[in-house]
Amino acid sequence: MVLSDNDIRKWIASGKLRFEPAISDSQIGPASVDLTLDSRFWVFKKRFIGKRPVDLSKVDFTKATEEKKAASITLPRGGMCLGITREKILMPSDLIGTLEGRSRYARMGLAVHVTSALVQPGSENHQVLEIVNFAPFPVTIREGMRISQIVFERLDSPTGKPYNKFGEIARRQ
Repeated sequence: MVLSDNDIRKWIASGKLRFEPAISDSQIGPASVDLTLDSRFWVFKKRFIGKRPVDLSKVDFTKATEEKKAASITLPRGGMCLGITREKILMPSDLIGTLEGRSRYARMGLAVHVTSALVQPGSENHQVLEIVNFAPFPVTIREGMRISQIVFERLDSPTGKPYNKFGEIARRQ
């Protein structure tokens, strides 16, 4: 069952679903919660930009990117960066989330996740966004923009492997 706005408010009121910092009621849509962009971005190091292939079996994003703290970032056509949500989402083990882009930005060529839309049950972290500019022009995104949203779905039973205990990366986000 996908949670409606009323369901989301009930889960928050019960303390089962939490956001740090707390979200405003205006962030709750009909069946989702808008998430805001933080001021931390990870951009590709210059040596990884160009025509030389990168062997993904040997290089991961932690080696290929460097953190940049800024109020805004401009992505060139086809450019990509990693961003992170300002909100840390603390989910119970019987709730799963799906990250989605917001249509107002998608219509301008902005994608906020490439393939990692799933937010595992039991997650207690900020969400990393793989932000790509598909527009035929550069785009600027700013800290505080609501460029993504999360949809919640209740599981019939709690997972036996909550992400905050079993996820390898979960403890660092």
